Amino acid sequence: MQAISDSDIRLRIARDNPWWGSDDYKPPEAESPRREYFAPFRELSLNFAIRRATVLLGPRRVGKTFMIKQLIHEAIKGGLARKNILYVSIDTPIYLGISLEKFLSYMPKAEGDGKCVVIFDEIQYLQNWEVHLKDLVDNNPNIKFVASGSAAAALQLKSRESGAGRFSDFMLPPLTFYEFLRFLGEGEKHIQRVATTDNGVESVSWDITDIDGLNNRFVDYLNYGGYPEAVLNEQIRSNPEKFIKDDIIDKVLLKDLPVLYGITGIQELNKLFSVLAYNAGSEASFENISQESGITKPTIKRYIEYLESAFLLIKISTVDDNCKAMKRERNFKIYLNNPSMRAALFAPVKADDSQKIGQLAESAVFAQWQHSVQFSNLRYSRWRNEGEVDIVYINPGNQKPVWITEIKWSDRVRDKENQELRGLVNLLKKHKTIHSAIFTTKTLTEELKLEGRTVKLMPCAAYCYVVGRNITSQLEVPIVVEPPAQANLFEE
Repeated sequence: MQAISDSDIRLRIARDNPWWGSDDYKPPEAESPRREYFAPFRELSLNFAIRRATVLLGPRRVGKTFMIKQLIHEAIKGGLARKNILYVSIDTPIYLGISLEKFLSYMPKAEGDGKCVVIFDEIQYLQNWEVHLKDLVDNNPNIKFVASGSAAAALQLKSRESGAGRFSDFMLPPLTFYEFLRFLGEGEKHIQRVATTDNGVESVSWDITDIDGLNNRFVDYLNYGGYPEAVLNEQIRSNPEKFIKDDIIDKVLLKDLPVLYGITGIQELNKLFSVLAYNAGSEASFENISQESGITKPTIKRYIEYLESAFLLIKISTVDDNCKAMKRERNFKIYLNNPSMRAALFAPVKADDSQKIGQLAESAVFAQWQHSVQFSNLRYSRWRNEGEVDIVYINPGNQKPVWITEIKWSDRVRDKENQELRGLVNLLKKHKTIHSAIFTTKTLTEELKLEGRTVKLMPCAAYCYVVGRNITSQLEVPIVVEPPAQANLFEE
């Protein structure tokens, strides 16, 4: 059999880099909405003063390649010569066995000042990619390298171990609820940011102009809202099972994870994910998952780590009512990294199914918070007599609780017989360090006084919107050692 010829490889690379042959070529993605992450990604990727490769990490279909094509358009607009930009998708079959260094020889001769941008998409499909990329960074000072990959933790681990000082990891999670509305052209249609100034001091509030419309869009977000392509394409929205399950979940479970980690029990992994996804938001333990799935506890622990690494699941640890971590982790909560995965696995939730929406709402809330530098300090609190608070932010310095949130999708809080506030009451009573408490509802916006402190009631959809909007608006702000409190996200 004949080997693939060098000329055929060059033809394929030229086809994948159409801007080389035309001064008028513009990527189709150029006119599409930008993710909130685009500006900081562009600044990092096109800054030649930083001698590092940018490694773009994230789950499948959150817009990594889309954003890369927009980056190419911005680089050309900024004056970079068209022939000085190389894009290669490593998973293209014809490229099998080609080294990263070899790809550079397929570029046209550099023009202008010689500065180039080289992009390796889906780089995880090249064995030992991190070693080769580090070498390229060291030996090519006039080239900015950008790489992307879907198996985020495997990539991130390798980039930290082998690319210390040479790689900058850039995480791209699923769409926030705010981004989802903005992609639909409804960024402030249902809820608006209102800034007022009193004696030179600016304060911010949020005016919900249409709570029913906001809630209806929130249900849409739960069903298909985490993926830009699904938001922009009505055909994909009408068949989320094929797009999300077949093209995203199954490829991760059946291809990415088995290849990266040598998993042979693919059916076990698939079964475990289905069990966890169906029970998202419920407290779990390795013991009860083992009983439910028939999989051994060591295997479950390992598989959950893999599923987290692939951005399918979020695992949240527990603290007791003293907000102390358990000496031995027995219980934890599992959430979906993107709540719309549940609709693809089982069925879309309907607007009148309050119970299922309530379960997915917790996943949606954590999906917003995963964009924040505070995320690693989030816990949930549960103790005897069934006391519980869904989110407790622990100060990493003194390990004290700073703010708390209880997530609900109902207005039962007005019912005097309702016990849903008792968890907040207990923690407020025991911890004077807590200075912000929020209780989410379906439609209510008001304040309560508990233990001499104010508890804000706000609709869950509004909470997701505000958290997602404010966190992503801070992406260009340098990360400080002490992250802002929850209250600051609402009060700015």
